[in-house]
Amino acid sequence: MDMADDTLKVRSVFISDIHLGTRGCQAELLLDFIRSIECERLYLVGDIVDGWKLKSGWHWPQAHNDVVQKLLRLARKGVQVIYIPGNHDDRVRDFCGAHFGGVLVARDAIHETADGRRFLVTHGDEFDGVVNHAKWLAFLGDWSYRALLALNTHWNLLRRRMGFGYWSLSAYVKVKVKNALQFIENFEEAVAEEARRRGVDGVICGHIHKAEMRDIGGIFYVNDGDWVESCTALVEHEDGRLELIDWAKRRDWSPVPRRASRKARLARPALPEAAAA
Repeated sequence: MDMADDTLKVRSVFISDIHLGTRGCQAELLLDFIRSIECERLYLVGDIVDGWKLKSGWHWPQAHNDVVQKLLRLARKGVQVIYIPGNHDDRVRDFCGAHFGGVLVARDAIHETADGRRFLVTHGDEFDGVVNHAKWLAFLGDWSYRALLALNTHWNLLRRRMGFGYWSLSAYVKVKVKNALQFIENFEEAVAEEARRRGVDGVICGHIHKAEMRDIGGIFYVNDGDWVESCTALVEHEDGRLELIDWAKRRDWSPVPRRASRKARLARPALPEAAAA
């Protein structure tokens, strides 16, 4: 990764669970990330636009529109952009195989790294029993989750005023709940089993908003996280090495109060030299 010009120069980038159209979406931080990357291939691994939320109320500030424009601009500049829809943007699955502004829509994909490993790329909701068999419960959980994210935003505004950096209250609560931990473990095992069935070396997914990279019975499981809690992405380096990037931590970011000026919102601290590892 070359940081000399403050640009992430990598082979491939994977991002998911942006949830454009919700107040919890960290669109400005994502814009900062997109402006900082240079890659050959970009995978949008589902839940890019939150259709569930937009059905109940419209929330689409300029920053959300800017994210869409930036992604389309990458495609126009020659980056191969593959959009793999998730459960919150499942309507897009009706257009699998089509191109929109240079963006290919696909149900899933097989990505081959520079070192020859093959990965199944999928959002992962197909392996979520709640989404598939109790959708009403999924909607209830989504409402509760968004309420927790709203609390998370206020919590971080308070932390910012006290001089502390970003910390996800919602992620902390989630990992402390026993049932949530069991759900995550079951999900990871199910996704890894699908990769094994397909005869690939690993799987790259999203959906559960928990960035993770580990071996599961010989399958290399990678979850690229999300852009409402952890603000993480997965990158593939030129030699095929995979790395999870915690962009909020790397930028020492915390949400900016709405009353802040445009100049303040656009200001970004420089990357620390230690991040150039």
